[in-house]
Amino acid sequence: MVPDTMQATTLEITPMQGTLQETTAATNADDHLVLAAKADRKHFGALYTKYHDPVARFVYQRTSAKDEALDITQQVFMQAMIALDKYESRGFPFSSWLYRIALNEINSRYRKTKNQRVINIDETSIQSVMAEINEPVSEEKEELLMVAMQELDEDEVQLLEMRFFEKRPFKEIAEIKDSNESAVKMKVYRLLEKMKGIMEKK
Repeated sequence: MVPDTMQATTLEITPMQGTLQETTAATNADDHLVLAAKADRKHFGALYTKYHDPVARFVYQRTSAKDEALDITQQVFMQAMIALDKYESRGFPFSSWLYRIALNEINSRYRKTKNQRVINIDETSIQSVMAEINEPVSEEKEELLMVAMQELDEDEVQLLEMRFFEKRPFKEIAEIKDSNESAVKMKVYRLLEKMKGIMEKK
């Protein structure tokens, strides 16, 4: 059960359009909110209010239904509140840590249900990937791209979504994935080569 200070309001979730412009000032503000919440969990409601909608959109992009997205989002904040003392600020907004928890919760949910993970993609995102792999945009190429995406593993799908669908910078992706920027860049470049190779073989 979610505490009274963390009750969700009715939310219209729409697919995420790009990533939030998160500034150093926002990060510093988060640090103050986190310190207050660590001292007394009743203050966690401020973090919940600030980041509920962004986390819900993040989850919704990776699930098949609004109700499921909201349920997972509630679980994310419950886990975050329980594990808050383990959180350490590393120069990123608190949301990056929440997104990491969200990915773990989504992965766990789909492993348990054995359902196929949802990938939401729009025309702009398709064109962005096509440009990165130097492929002309056409109906045939788009179909090949969709086929190639089905052969990706979960880690590759997550990188594809964050970098090309949500336009997140490498630094933020590295923080969400609990990795380093160089490693993330290398994985993304290898992912693009893999996808191009798959498309060429079809």
